[in-house]
Amino acid sequence: MKKLLGPIGVIVGIIVVLALILVPSYNKFVSSEENVDQAYSQIETQLQRRVDLIPNLVNTVKGFAKQEKEVIGQVTEARSKLAGANGPEEQAAADSELSGALSRLLVVVENYPELKSNENYRQLMDELAGTENRLAVARKDYNGEVASYNKQVKRFPGKLVASVFGFDEKEYFKAEAGAEKAPEVDFGADE
Repeated sequence: MKKLLGPIGVIVGIIVVLALILVPSYNKFVSSEENVDQAYSQIETQLQRRVDLIPNLVNTVKGFAKQEKEVIGQVTEARSKLAGANGPEEQAAADSELSGALSRLLVVVENYPELKSNENYRQLMDELAGTENRLAVARKDYNGEVASYNKQVKRFPGKLVASVFGFDEKEYFKAEAGAEKAPEVDFGADE
């Protein structure tokens, strides 16, 4: 009996040491993953705010720029795509398309000086600008949380814990290819 207590004690000791190492590491992964999810939900919240503001902006512009139906249609279509997008990659692509459509809409607005002085329009533009800023911050925060989480997944001993418990790398929120270029707007005014 005494011969058995020694090896059992060693085994129990090893299990306790492993538990003391694994449990905090596992809990850190759970917390980090939750931080990533929370940061992503902020992006979704700001995208939704943007999607909700756009119909008001479009309706205000429609009142002044009835002949610019094509641009307004592009904004509306891009907004719908963003509202239906799932996941960081799909949302980034839809967001990029919407940004381009909004840029074209703003060029239309330049042709209507009386619109720019309209109080409703100015308020909507302020709200939209605020949303764009919040969205930029939310993307930055999300990508920061993803970077922190991914470092945990890749570093030792986290890599071992991550592989055992199924913690995989997270996807960054990336801009669509070509998003660094300003959209070209041409309404054929020179023709």
